Amino acid sequence: MPPNSSIHFILSFSQMASTFSPFIIITTFLLLLCFLRHTGEARDPFACDPKDGKTKNFPFCKVSLAIPERVKDLIARLTLQEKVNLLVNSAAGVPGLGIKSYEWWSEALHGVSNVGPGTRFGGQFPAATSFPQVITTAASFNASLWEAIGRVVSDEARAMYNGGAAGLTYWSPNVNIFRDPRWGRGQETPGEDPVLAGRYAAHYVMGLQGTDGNRLRVAACCKHFTAYDLDKWNGVDRFHFNAQVSKQDIEDTFDVPFRMCVKEGKVASVMCSYNQVNGVPTCADPKLLKSTVRGEWRLDGYIVSDCDSVGVFYDNQHYTSSPEEAAADAIKAGLDLDCGPFLGLHTQDAVKKGLLSEADVDGALVNTLTVQMRLGMFDGEPSSQAYGHLGPKDVCNPAHQELALEAARQGIVLLKNNGPSLPLSLQHHRTVAVIGPNSDVTVTMIGNYAGIACGYTSPLQGIGKYAKSIHQLGCANVACTDDNQFGSAIDAARQADASVLVMGLDQSIEAETVDRTGLLLPGRQQDLISKVAAASKGPTILVLMSGGPVDITFAINDPRVAGILWAGYPGQAGGAAIADILFGTTNPGGKLPMTWYPQEYLTNLPMTNMAMRPSQSAGYPGRTYRFYKGPVIYPFGHGLSYTHFVHTIASAPTVVSVPVDGHRRANTTNLTNKSIRVTHARCGKLSITLQVDVKNVGSIDGTHTLLVFSAPPFGGGNWVPHKQLVAFEKVHIPAKAQQRVLVSIHVCKLLSVVDKAGTRRIPMGEHSIHIGDVRHSVSLQATALGIIKS
Repeated sequence: MPPNSSIHFILSFSQMASTFSPFIIITTFLLLLCFLRHTGEARDPFACDPKDGKTKNFPFCKVSLAIPERVKDLIARLTLQEKVNLLVNSAAGVPGLGIKSYEWWSEALHGVSNVGPGTRFGGQFPAATSFPQVITTAASFNASLWEAIGRVVSDEARAMYNGGAAGLTYWSPNVNIFRDPRWGRGQETPGEDPVLAGRYAAHYVMGLQGTDGNRLRVAACCKHFTAYDLDKWNGVDRFHFNAQVSKQDIEDTFDVPFRMCVKEGKVASVMCSYNQVNGVPTCADPKLLKSTVRGEWRLDGYIVSDCDSVGVFYDNQHYTSSPEEAAADAIKAGLDLDCGPFLGLHTQDAVKKGLLSEADVDGALVNTLTVQMRLGMFDGEPSSQAYGHLGPKDVCNPAHQELALEAARQGIVLLKNNGPSLPLSLQHHRTVAVIGPNSDVTVTMIGNYAGIACGYTSPLQGIGKYAKSIHQLGCANVACTDDNQFGSAIDAARQADASVLVMGLDQSIEAETVDRTGLLLPGRQQDLISKVAAASKGPTILVLMSGGPVDITFAINDPRVAGILWAGYPGQAGGAAIADILFGTTNPGGKLPMTWYPQEYLTNLPMTNMAMRPSQSAGYPGRTYRFYKGPVIYPFGHGLSYTHFVHTIASAPTVVSVPVDGHRRANTTNLTNKSIRVTHARCGKLSITLQVDVKNVGSIDGTHTLLVFSAPPFGGGNWVPHKQLVAFEKVHIPAKAQQRVLVSIHVCKLLSVVDKAGTRRIPMGEHSIHIGDVRHSVSLQATALGIIKS
């Protein structure tokens, strides 16, 4: 029926009453209700139904009351069994209070997903917009894009909720550090840099949740806390892994994105991980959950376990001697919700045995019920609420799909361009050989934790809009175990004006529970690329799909491979974005969010070694661009453009005073190569502001990614980073034009380092600011304030 047909149906209902029998009228009315429910235009209230005379006057249903009062009233009306039934993701209803059952587990990593049971595609919601995998979106270094994607995803999630097809609590994003290049879930993360990951977390969460803390669009969740970045490697899996992590690495690497997610993004939830950290399961560690997340960072929301994590630390890790002790330890540590049945099965007995008090259970419910009330789930009819107008028309609409295409364009990275050979010419490259196991893929492009996409444009389809294509797979799949199809691929390259090889990985090579064994292309892919490049009549372009880095030294060194693009997993419109860049409709501006290492890097580098810093005596190389000094394939932040940008620092301070409390005066003398604790400084809004002129000296308009790094004054020591990302900006500059960019660097947050005891300090002395090839020195000098009595 047309969109307004339901309205006409309702208007005609009263006319039928004078014509037809009561039976026909009642039957018609029931059909109308079914129609409305099916089309997603009506959803029964989760609780506090205004038509329910028994419950509508309960204080917890009164929107005029403050949420804490409403939550307190609701908890007081629950029996212990009813409370325990609310501690699990598949929370039972409370019929006596008019509360329906609720499924907490939904996912929205890069679009509404059907991985969790809370979301169901079908009927009026057959699909949702599938954005690029997070690693690709992170390569855009565009915070406003991340927030825009979050808003679209939350609109689609709300629309599906209104239609009865989804929940409102989404366990996304994944902000773990991409520490080891073999990690199968690295694709889900924003990369290896903690500040990049933290800014991504904060902005994506703000997009999902909105910025009104009292009214959430949806409730996001930053996961998996903490030091979680191993799935299954060399006989060790995530369910048994005890991550041995120094206080220094916890403070300056692993916890940074979570702290930014909670404190800056105001996320509504944090998920604890499967692994232990220094011998304690994260979901049973009060120092991590109660003291850090809720105490120090002041989480305004709930803490949830990764699925079956409580059962895992009892059954797999044997951390407690009884299931009741496990339930008690988790709740007392600060866990509020269990993804899985464990707390529902054992919490009541834990209370009966005196291991846990009912007040402890109440504390957990305060946090979960508060979030549900901030979502409006206790405010009656969804259709009458702020987001009640959203429906099927707001899912997969043209604007959302265009944003998915734009996100892919911004995230694709140009790695190599000899000649230059790219962009391809419509005049000279009219026939293109499109080759490779990823050349006509669809589902591969959306990576993992994805849903059902609105539609796909494969690389073959995208290129076909620009040129005539000759298509050959070359390999049956990315495993590429034989050369049976090489001959036809080589023949295609001989006939075409240009050859595009779309190669790389997929979820059979890297995924959740699948860590990689090495960094080379699988099977005989390298052989295929080299032979096609040798035979190609025109330029050969290599396009790589992968979440993690790939050692493609051979292709970099092969002059016949003229250009290389990394597309990550570029989402539903990935093929169109790849073609737009190949043919110059889009000028690439993405930068790598992780280091690409040679295969030899893995020597003496077990995934189980969590240390970020190198150890020369142990032959341990260190991890990420911040600490590793050895050879790389491509560095963090690498990415070319079809034009060229020049930086000039227009203005910047050379000396910055760092005010220190007077009673710390003794620490401010003779501070050459010394530092002060961040907690001793008057941080406030203490920032360095730089004005940077960026000029596009080329002949093509381009969007430039401005990366700003800082190198601290302590040269030569392994305990400080060689350099660290402190700011980034995205700016579009027409050809031959110039634009001034303001860069603000918060001194305490971004110019500080962490000592071996885990204490964050601000080094005094000369800090070197790096912007491209430009260097600028800023001297930090401590200034004692008046004496402050303690």
